[in-house]
Amino acid sequence: MALRFYNTLTQQLETFEPLEDRIVRMYTCGPTVYDYVHIGNLRTFTFQDILRRWLRYRGYELRHVMNITDIDDKIIRNALAQGKSLREYTAVYEQAFLEDAATMRLERPEFLVRATDHIPDMIEAIVELGKKGYTYQSEGSTYFRIAAFPGYGKLSHTDFSGQIVGARIDVDEYDKENARDFVLWKARKDDEPYWDGPLGPGRPGWHIECSVMAMKYLGPTLDIHTGGVDLIFPHHENEIAQSEALTGKPFVRYWLHAEHLLVENQKMSKSLGNFFTLRDLLARGHRPEAVRYLLASVPYRRKLNFTFEALRSASSAIERLRNFHLRLQTERFAPGLNETIQVRTEEALRQFEEAMDDDLNTAEALAAIFSYIRDANAAMDAGVFRQENLMAALDLMERFDRIFDVLKPSAVPSDLSDEEIERLVAERAEARKRRDFARADEIREYLRQRGVILEDTREGTRWKRV
Repeated sequence: MALRFYNTLTQQLETFEPLEDRIVRMYTCGPTVYDYVHIGNLRTFTFQDILRRWLRYRGYELRHVMNITDIDDKIIRNALAQGKSLREYTAVYEQAFLEDAATMRLERPEFLVRATDHIPDMIEAIVELGKKGYTYQSEGSTYFRIAAFPGYGKLSHTDFSGQIVGARIDVDEYDKENARDFVLWKARKDDEPYWDGPLGPGRPGWHIECSVMAMKYLGPTLDIHTGGVDLIFPHHENEIAQSEALTGKPFVRYWLHAEHLLVENQKMSKSLGNFFTLRDLLARGHRPEAVRYLLASVPYRRKLNFTFEALRSASSAIERLRNFHLRLQTERFAPGLNETIQVRTEEALRQFEEAMDDDLNTAEALAAIFSYIRDANAAMDAGVFRQENLMAALDLMERFDRIFDVLKPSAVPSDLSDEEIERLVAERAEARKRRDFARADEIREYLRQRGVILEDTREGTRWKRV
């Protein structure tokens, strides 16, 4: 099966073919560093990570740009309130994002670029748009005239022809239903930070930042552009207008958008008390791998309902994966090859790859792996799994983890001695004998939190530090 993605631009599932052989030019909307990223942001960033990992799995070379938005209305407002410079204020949250991304095992893009490092490029682009007749000035600010761009609305699939009346909008985030001329360069206000140049003292609008940084590093036409569905209009619609007006070429060939994350079937909101950052979840004792697994387990174009029960289920799923992997690494198998098991392993790999090729269907990919684990465990229990079946099984798990990256536990300092661990393992065994499964699970979780993983086998319980 060829690799296929759902393209928001065409509203169709399309076979993926990059412009240049095996090179993929990809731009992903990164964080606006005015606060810690929340789990809704992380859902999109995790999707982007799965995407880049799968592209590399399929043999593509990536030129991946992610922006750091370090100037916008919220950032300026907060920095001024705290009496800090832009860089002083945003540095804290930029570093926090990088730390959270590393904790979540998100691969770093080839280019991680800040908006404030590219102001001269933005000024140059806006001046050029003016020469082409797409801009006008009002009260010192420069606006993009969307009536001059006939294709406006093609990404959001909205006909704005009867709504384009020349109304201007000066803020970065605005009404999602009305098309308005958007600001490219904002005139200086009061004590806001500003840059001088041919446009007058001011600063760039949000939308021009992404277009300029994308094209600076990737050229006029990108293969893939991703983001959350909330960015389709106006942000990505505006990106298309200003970019294609500037170059006369298609801006992006494949637009991929991740759906919203809900919390207990409600929109995440601080006022509802259901707003969580990664740091909030870790402080509650949850592991970053469980968060990653949960965010990746639902295909990116479906809404994801985050619940703590689902997070606990993610931990259980990871434990099952790790126990199977540990069994492959430590159990002794009889010599020889079981052809039936070998065929089953090859079938599982094919199912996994076909699911991922089908617009990153992570749910189906995981189902293929867990179905295989069930069958392989049964074969081991029956004593028919053979030594020469091991290499293919380990290869399957390695390929799975190349994408999902949850098998290796995060480093957790263990302050328990071997004797203490053995005592707890024995206590758990006694609890299981008297059918006190709550206590047995409590001991397993206690040990896991301290970096000790248990695996139950026919010979008894094995443990290892991680």
